Amino acid sequence: MIVERVLEDEAATLALAARLALAMPARDQPLIVYLQGDLGAGKTTFTRGVLRALGYGGAVRSPTYGLVSEYALEAGVVLHLDLYRLRGAEELEALALPDLLPGSRLWLIEWPEQGEGALPPADVRVSLGVAGQGRIARLESLTIPGSQWVGGAFGSSVA
Repeated sequence: MIVERVLEDEAATLALAARLALAMPARDQPLIVYLQGDLGAGKTTFTRGVLRALGYGGAVRSPTYGLVSEYALEAGVVLHLDLYRLRGAEELEALALPDLLPGSRLWLIEWPEQGEGALPPADVRVSLGVAGQGRIARLESLTIPGSQWVGGAFGSSVA
């Protein structure tokens, strides 16, 4: 399933992310979201929208230097990864990512292409791009759980 939306402003990005977050299904394995787009496209804003919808009220910044931020929420543990500064997937080994999978509910991964081959496969890919003064978002489900999630958030609408 593919959903595309024009996002006129930051509030629209936050609302789109919240809509997806609030439809997140319960499952034994975490849902994996790849966030793609150029610098300034809205990846961290999208993450902020997800976290706010799940009850987090603190500051949300991209973990560019620390690579991973962990949020222990009532809905479960959410991991936010920013791989922009990685020089290769082998640098991910130091993070022991497989150890973080059990017990986590959701992974939001910015710049997943930097960790290609070392990351769990995505359930949903969110691509963000600049469109005039706003943004355009494309949510693409890549797995059955991803399709159920996006379908639960947006119904059978495609555009």
